[in-house]
Amino acid sequence: MVRPTQLLHPQRTPVAVRPAATVLLLRDSPQGLEVLMTRRSMTASFAPGAYVFPGGGIDAADAQGHALSTRRPTQSDTRLTQAIAAIRESFEELGVLLARRADGSFLNTAQIAALDRRAPFAEQCAAQGLTLAGAEVFVLAHWVTDRDLPKRFDVPFLAARMPEGQEPVADESEQFEPVWVRPADALARHAAGQFFIIFPTIRTLERLQAYATVDAVLRACGQSLAGPPQERLHPLGGRGEARVGGQVLDEPLFTSCPRAGLMNGHESRHMEHEMPFGELALVSPDGQIVHELAWQHERPVPLLKNVQRLTAPNPGFMTGPGTNSYLVGDPATGHIAIDPGPADPVHVERLWRAAGGDIRAIVCTHSHADHSPGAPLLQALCEQGGKGKPPILGLPSADTARANSQFTPERALADAERLVLRTPDGAVAHTLQVVHTPGHAANHLCLLLEEDGLLFSGDHILNGSTTVIDPPDGHMGAYLDALDKLDRLCEAHGVHFILPAHGYVLGDHQRSAEQPGSPEHGGARAAIAHLKAHRLAREAKIARAMQAAPDGTLDDWVKIAYDDVPERLWPVAKRSMLAHVERIQSLGGFNA
Repeated sequence: MVRPTQLLHPQRTPVAVRPAATVLLLRDSPQGLEVLMTRRSMTASFAPGAYVFPGGGIDAADAQGHALSTRRPTQSDTRLTQAIAAIRESFEELGVLLARRADGSFLNTAQIAALDRRAPFAEQCAAQGLTLAGAEVFVLAHWVTDRDLPKRFDVPFLAARMPEGQEPVADESEQFEPVWVRPADALARHAAGQFFIIFPTIRTLERLQAYATVDAVLRACGQSLAGPPQERLHPLGGRGEARVGGQVLDEPLFTSCPRAGLMNGHESRHMEHEMPFGELALVSPDGQIVHELAWQHERPVPLLKNVQRLTAPNPGFMTGPGTNSYLVGDPATGHIAIDPGPADPVHVERLWRAAGGDIRAIVCTHSHADHSPGAPLLQALCEQGGKGKPPILGLPSADTARANSQFTPERALADAERLVLRTPDGAVAHTLQVVHTPGHAANHLCLLLEEDGLLFSGDHILNGSTTVIDPPDGHMGAYLDALDKLDRLCEAHGVHFILPAHGYVLGDHQRSAEQPGSPEHGGARAAIAHLKAHRLAREAKIARAMQAAPDGTLDDWVKIAYDDVPERLWPVAKRSMLAHVERIQSLGGFNA
């Protein structure tokens, strides 16, 4: 866990969230799936003027209406209360009533118009002999409003089929201009500046456009659509979670509490699976919009008071935005430089200046040409500056290294060795633990900043892509074993963030009351688990390709095993595929 004393900005407590519910009313049309949206009042305190799905806060009365509603066996009390709130809000705001008569039919628009939208909802439905269709409302997504906003909600985005015979009629108080729209059209109109929608709505519409029909959406939400509607309704009763094929039916398809930063000075919001999210969580855990995300090479980017990142100006196909050089330490302790990068005098001088010339050691995570050649240049600058000659540390290249990847440190580091920076009075301030992680390169190592739970991963773990495993210096078995080793280390030290040599900081959301759908362990361990699962899934696909073409070559297999990857990437993919083939054969798998 990052020490609060190392955070760049004073922290403040985000506004507490309030429970709410939103419903996506869906219908099929000749043009495809459509969703009902309305424009919020221009004087609304939250998202004024935005087009939204109907919904609002959950009232105490909603929890008391369970006896008036149908219910699925898998629907918990909380989920049923949310469904009732969504039904009530749809009625009050749009005159849409998800409630059935005793014969199973819905009221039509004229009959609903005779009801009073301002009268107590449950009592009015009971007086009309209506049963709320809570069993027909399904959980699609779960959003928690961003931490930086002054008004915040904990809100499931529910999905339901629009009742036949009903037309929306806005209350002209909270909601205006109801419109049926295809998700893709709503997004296109928003991009053209004609249809203002906010971030959660955008991301939900992006997911929704993948479905062709209402049935497809509801199936994705876990509902079996076999049988007529009356056979799909379940009476009150049944609690807890049920699983069909291992799926928890009442869980959302995705959960998010987004984070915001700046992109070239403009607000930029991101979900947990998007590359900048972890960096925003590290730099601004309370959600303040203070961190610039645009890549630049002229100056260092502070991530914590004791961690700076300077990205080398070597962007490209293999390096992404460039190679990240890191400085760990502060003016009182001096610094350790990690991966000084290519032999670029301008970049090296910027790194030296960012450290105030006070660098106590230079560590190279491995020998590749975009990581280690800058080390002697940086060492020479430090010596000329009069603050000593820092040692160049790392692991020497193995015999398997290519000619352009030769590296010999002044001192070889040992696995589990600790590099320590001390304050002038001798107190330990920052400790980097060395972790030998062969796989990408035989001499690859990672570094763990113990006091703050940060893992500097070099090229072993990247943000936005998987690293290349290129035999003979690369080895897939060693790579996967090292992932397991890093997972154990991250568990032992509570590591939440990974600082890679290419790309933004990696970090996942943690399980909390605000994020009920989050994994049991987030942070670095979630990223490692995802990466390992991806590698093993690719390996299984390669094994199937080898079985399908037993006399084939790498060129034949790559077309099958990497058919989901652009053909222009196949030459690079073949390098990692060879490493997988060697592992498959070493495990006694298909013998090509």
